[in-house]
Amino acid sequence: MPERGISPPERVLWIDGRFVPWEDATVHVLSHSLQRGSLIFDYMSVHATSRGSAIFRLREHTERFRRSAELVGLPLVLGLETLMAAVVETVRANPGAKAVKMSAYLPSIEVDVVPQDPRLSVAIAAYDPWEDVIRRNPGEWQRRPSVKLWVEKNRRNRREDILAPQAKVAANYTSPMFAKWAARRRGYDEVLLVDEEGFVAETPTANLFWVDEDGVLRTPPERLVLLGVTRLSILELAKHDGVPCAETPVRPEELMGSPEVFLTGTVAGVWPVESIDDQPIGDAVPGPVSARLRERFIAVSNGEDPAFHHWLTLTAAG
Repeated sequence: MPERGISPPERVLWIDGRFVPWEDATVHVLSHSLQRGSLIFDYMSVHATSRGSAIFRLREHTERFRRSAELVGLPLVLGLETLMAAVVETVRANPGAKAVKMSAYLPSIEVDVVPQDPRLSVAIAAYDPWEDVIRRNPGEWQRRPSVKLWVEKNRRNRREDILAPQAKVAANYTSPMFAKWAARRRGYDEVLLVDEEGFVAETPTANLFWVDEDGVLRTPPERLVLLGVTRLSILELAKHDGVPCAETPVRPEELMGSPEVFLTGTVAGVWPVESIDDQPIGDAVPGPVSARLRERFIAVSNGEDPAFHHWLTLTAAG
């Protein structure tokens, strides 16, 4: 196994219109975005399909990236089409990539909380998370086939006058990171975050779904959660397949009697929940609805369903 810290050879990042070797893609430790948490990002998956390498829902991810800039107030000048073209170009330059992370940040060294130099840099990385990162870090946590959830016991304020939860900005992940870290130390896989009123919101990097006793697929309202692209996709696939759906506030204790609970995200895909605070969920994991949606989602992501080919952006030139 490679030594910890060795950079993946031959990987390049797109930074402000030019390719930079992986190990040279750096910013100063005193940069504004590092010190103040002002970096925004988006993360998308790349799939090997029968028609070639394809990016899953590139437009939706890029639109969300631009929306994050608007919500935070970062002066992102690159347009939607320019960013999308740069992502495709970066995937082409990195054969075997399975994920793309797009970031915008203030690289200038600043003293004040308000940057004097508002110049924004954009970086796009296309890589294989397993081969390029996880295998190079011995002891890295490995995801199990089903998830053990722990409910956060401290309510958090998710009101939009603080920082919109729909913005994928680095500062939004600090508090959830510590909550998830605490859950991991207790032996759980993920932490279920709650809002100031005690309703379930999401996990730090995934949205929540559950199935009620009538077979309705439910998820918390979008008002106080990150608008996950996988969340949107699962709702659209479920409706396409005739599964009734609803956005419904829910308290943690109400989830305990659900026959099925699962998480969704770019990394998680459809990830069934086996227990919440050590209380088992349902009679089987995954349940029939989550198993069906997981299979559908994998098939669509891999380009095996012509009805959803428009969700895939092929990266082959020509």
